[in-house]
Amino acid sequence: MCGIVGVFHFDKERLVSHETLNKMMNSVSHRGPDGEGLFINKNVGLGHRRLSIIDISGGGQPMFNLNNTISLVFNGEVYNYIELKKELQDSGQEFISNSDTEVIIKAYEVWGINFFHKLNGMWSLALWDEKKRLLIISRDRIGEKPLHYAVVDNSIVFGSEIKAILAYGVEKKQNEEVSDIYLNLGYIPAPFTYYKNIYKLNPGHNLIIQPDKYRIEKYWDLPEIDEDNMLKNKKHIYETFTNLFKDSVKIRMRSDAPFGAFLSGGLDSSSVVSVMSQYSSHSIETFTIGSENEMYDERDLARDVAHTFNTNHHEYIVGKGVLNEWVEKVLYYYDEPFADASAIPTSCVSRFASNKVKMVLTGDGGDEVLSGYTSYQGEKFAGYFQTLPKFIQRLSPNLLKAFPKPASASLKVKLKRLYNLLTTSSLSFDDRLILKQNYADFALIKSNIDLKGSIPIADYLSQIFKECKYKNEFYKLMYFHLKISLPDNMLTKVDRMSMANSLETRVPFLDHRIVEYMVNVDKNIKMEGFERKSILRNTFGKNLPSSILNSPKKGFDLPLGDWFKEKGYETELIQLFKTENLKNSNQIKDLIEDHKKGIEDYSNLFWMLLLLKKWRDKKD
Repeated sequence: MCGIVGVFHFDKERLVSHETLNKMMNSVSHRGPDGEGLFINKNVGLGHRRLSIIDISGGGQPMFNLNNTISLVFNGEVYNYIELKKELQDSGQEFISNSDTEVIIKAYEVWGINFFHKLNGMWSLALWDEKKRLLIISRDRIGEKPLHYAVVDNSIVFGSEIKAILAYGVEKKQNEEVSDIYLNLGYIPAPFTYYKNIYKLNPGHNLIIQPDKYRIEKYWDLPEIDEDNMLKNKKHIYETFTNLFKDSVKIRMRSDAPFGAFLSGGLDSSSVVSVMSQYSSHSIETFTIGSENEMYDERDLARDVAHTFNTNHHEYIVGKGVLNEWVEKVLYYYDEPFADASAIPTSCVSRFASNKVKMVLTGDGGDEVLSGYTSYQGEKFAGYFQTLPKFIQRLSPNLLKAFPKPASASLKVKLKRLYNLLTTSSLSFDDRLILKQNYADFALIKSNIDLKGSIPIADYLSQIFKECKYKNEFYKLMYFHLKISLPDNMLTKVDRMSMANSLETRVPFLDHRIVEYMVNVDKNIKMEGFERKSILRNTFGKNLPSSILNSPKKGFDLPLGDWFKEKGYETELIQLFKTENLKNSNQIKDLIEDHKKGIEDYSNLFWMLLLLKKWRDKKD
């Protein structure tokens, strides 16, 4: 796990600056504190910061082939490097190290650019072929590892994080086209960034650079499916998933450095720990964070799992901290507004774990791969609801709204969810998706923020689904999660916060073999009735404590709403929102007052706008 940077000048007589490349490398030093290296060959420069996990003594980068005609910088891990190495040795290749990096070089020499299909892993990499004068920049299939680039100054500049490109000297010009998308989703999906001329390379794509031109090529995508003939043999599906998941966990435990696991107390991370315990000769190091607010605290559940599998368990309480300090941290490590506030506890648990280990396995991706979000229950319900007569569909939400408001806060929340479910279930899939993906009340945002010049969220989603061949709305939602929200929200969140603390994370659920297989499984096997993650419950769930199976989904969150009720933030919020884009300052005051009184929770809205305003105001 590392940070990579690079420069390619199309003018072959123009030398890459050693000083500039060093500056770019230093900007991502947190991603690799164990070592650094650079390679400059006239108009081509590659830089690397290393976090040592595999072949600690012999895996330095840039790495070269035997005659120094191929150079490679690599961020990530190839989990099947042992099997690939044997295959390459059997074909006559010789190795001088035990690193997965050398395996990539040999794989390219033997199989050419199609070698990516051989890799089981996560990566962003840059490979320079001197003989062909060819630079290949690649990002892994699912998008676990980031890669940003800019085409400026008759050059291509790239890096693991945007700050590396800014360190080259690319101008900080705000890209207001993405404001509508950000204020709906809470993040900015590839290929966009909030900077003009800086882009994210999409997952499953290569950026191919030749002496006088460049192109972007897709090398992997989700498989096509036959929706009338999906996999339905439950016994075979359970067996196949069990075998794939066990192997995925096993090969992700390959490490020459100490490692452990994040354990949230949820079904996904608990299943990962259960398998890890089968393949480890010693107790697994597990890390859990808790909150003083019981609503967000899952430490009791995590303890049940830790006790069951005899892990060496560690707990940490997330304190309130100083909100403005967290704003600065988020903006620094993400380089652009990123509104998922669970980045904060992710940072806390990463910092906590990094004191003990250098790598952890996580349960991320389970909801996307197994269609486990509550939104899938909503899609199933909508399918049934839309078969009812139209007048019943129209009347149902109003009848529910006519009931007296309950005194119980938890019952209020449940009734509100039911009302939202009934309201959205009669809508089209596109409209329903927009509403469900809203990070905050978008009607309020539009009434307060000027969004002229932005790409409308509806237009963006319409373009996304032009490439989706799935027809059933359950599978279309699966497509959206796997292609957009997983890489650009979930994986971005974990990558930045773990690497900010020099900690590698590995994600067994996102083994491409599991992803490709599960895409073809029938929705009614994935979700029997309205039961979430039926496959996981009926396989690895059988080995877990009953408390895990019976617990409602909480998520990895924190009491952000309470923070914004504290004394002192009202004045700051009002001052913060006094911008040229603000339409109605009085409404902001009303929202703050309603939030303080507990009438509505506007914490996501405040957090999202707070980040955007602070980012716009940043000068450095």
